[in-house]
Parts: sequence; C-alpha cells; structure tokens
Amino acid sequence: MIILRTMPKTILVTGSAGFIGMHVARALLERGDNVIGIDNFNSYYATELKEDRNNILNKYRNYKLHRADIRDKNIIEQIFKNERIDIVCHLAAQAGARYSIEHPGEYMQSNIEGTVNIFEAARTHKVADIIFASSSSVYGNNPVPWSESQAVDMPINPYGASKRATELLAFTYHHLYKMNMTMLRYFTVYGPWGRPDMAYFKFADKIVKGEAIDVYNNGQMKRDFTFIDDIVAGTLAAFDNPKPYEIYNLGNHHSEELGKFIALIEKNLGIEAKKNYLPLQPGDFLENFADTAKAKKDLGFEPKTSIEEGIKKFVEWYKEYYKI
Repeated sequence: MIILRTMPKTILVTGSAGFIGMHVARALLERGDNVIGIDNFNSYYATELKEDRNNILNKYRNYKLHRADIRDKNIIEQIFKNERIDIVCHLAAQAGARYSIEHPGEYMQSNIEGTVNIFEAARTHKVADIIFASSSSVYGNNPVPWSESQAVDMPINPYGASKRATELLAFTYHHLYKMNMTMLRYFTVYGPWGRPDMAYFKFADKIVKGEAIDVYNNGQMKRDFTFIDDIVAGTLAAFDNPKPYEIYNLGNHHSEELGKFIALIEKNLGIEAKKNYLPLQPGDFLENFADTAKAKKDLGFEPKTSIEEGIKKFVEWYKEYYKI
C-alpha cells in the first residue's frame, strides 16, 4: 500500500552538497520538511560546484548545514546529540567505480566506516528510519535485467563491494535494533548539477574543448540512464512509505546504447565529438538494466524522463553554468 505523507519532518541528509544529495534536499525543503545537511566538501572533484549547489539550499530558511566528515565519529555523534532528527537520508559516499580500483582504501573508510558511524549515532539517539543510497554496482556481472531477488555476492570493483557491505550492515542493524532500513540501488544517474567525474559530464567537457572522448569497449555498452528528477521522486516515495527492511532498484527500466547517449550530447551541444575507442576497462560491465517492478508496486515509482529530454535539460544547464 502506498502511503501519503502527513506532517513535515526533520531529515538529516548526508552528502547534501553532492549531486543527488542537493536535489533530494531541495525537494524536501520545497515540500516543507526541515533539512539538516552534512557534507565535507572534499576535493574528489571541483569544490566550487559543491559550494554552488549548497548555495541553492542556503536560500531556504528550513535548511541547516554542518560541514563535517562522516568518517569522524565524534563529530557525527555531536550532530545527532544536538539536533532533533526524525529520519536519516544517507547519501554521502566516495563515488566512482573506476577510481575505486586505484584507491580502495578510501571506499572502505568513507562508505563502510562512515556508514557505521551514521548507523551507530542513529541507534544511540533513537532515529528509527534510515533511507540510504546503494548502487547498481552491487550486481556485478549478473544477467540483466537486474532484480532485487538476484544474489549480489560477486561485485567486480571495490565501490560495488563497499555498497554491498553497507546493505549487509543495514540488515544487521535492522535485526538487532529494529531500525527501519530502506536501501535504494540507483542506476546511472545523470542531469543538471551532476558530477564532473561521470561519463556524460566528461563527454560534454571534452567535446566543448575539442578534445577526444574515451569510448570504452568501442561503444558497445548499454546503461540504464536515469534522470535525476526521477531518482528524487523515487527517493521521496521511500521517505513516505517506510519499510522495516527493503531494497529497491531505482532506474529508468530502459537500457540505452552508449553511442546513442553520446550522439544526443553532440546534438544538443551542436558539436561532433572526436572519439578515442578503447577496450572494456577492468571492473566495468557491458550493461545495466533495472527491473523496477518492486519499486513500482511498493512506492508507485514510475520514471517519466526520456533520455532525449534528460540530455537536453543537462546540456541547457551545462551551457548556462559554464557560460558557453
């Protein structure tokens, strides 16, 4: 049964200056919830972009930011002690599957240790509802479409392994302390205010600069590209329909060729890309494709944004933000 929300809540959003975090926080603020943000503004990519995202949230009177690192147990404990939190939305993480192969330790510290700090503080301060971001990367090389019922014991990069570890920790906390845990496996999220390390953002940067883009596996890859507005809608639906313990795929339920994705970026920029074709990279997969039947049934999740519309919106934002 899909439940409609009632009274405004105070929601802690970790990673509030991140791509998904900012969009989720803004949607919560717009509907009247109070948002307490946590972000460490690290230098994984340009901190200026993170500051600009946070400036959007600063315009809301019901937003408060803590500049803090989830790896710092004492600071996280103090935040939970000093704030009255109803729900945790844990989106902070070290992202990037390829980067994780070269820097696995960072993923264990941020994604696992940091998550334990959030769970422990929530447990100590009786915050029973936690929504948090997992990833399609947990599926590894499973056959598509990827369903929540599939075994996910063989991730193929440290990022996916770290996300699977947090899912297992969530079940442990649910089992031991009866905390409500909802995990959202996001699929290839894109859109305005995105992460510069993501492929579509890199493509736009290099195309504009006249540089060649790296196209892996000679472009023979497919992704379930999911627009940020649809991800936000699914995430808010999870807030409004709390479960004791559930995992949901949030994807577009439609796998697209990488070549088509690039062509749409070229079309909207009005520039043809120079392409550097490369083999499949270690830790990467040929296709992801979300089975979203469970999210549709339980949360009413139905993505509405086509790849054509989504890329158009991203490029419009990109041109405006970078004054192109």
